[in-house]
Amino acid sequence: MTSSEQTAEKIHYICQTYVETKAGRDGPAGVKIAKQLEYSTASEAQNRAEREALSEDCAGADAYIVSEDPYSGEVGTPSFLIRLGNVPEFDDL
Repeated sequence: MTSSEQTAEKIHYICQTYVETKAGRDGPAGVKIAKQLEYSTASEAQNRAEREALSEDCAGADAYIVSEDPYSGEVGTPSFLIRLGNVPEFDDL
């Protein structure tokens, strides 16, 4: 294995959608993750988020990029491509 193969990060392009939740015993109203879809490119993830956000049952959608260390499984901080509609604050993810 070469040194570049040992340090290569895996990049994930994600479209994540949200649905609204009602207030109840578990807490106040808000949003929760509905779908999490992975794509081959950033533009595919962004295009899907834009389409999903137009759906009646979708409260909001994110498209983002994260990198993963293939050896430790650690995932980095997301870099958002687009955030549409009612999405959670970044600290809430």
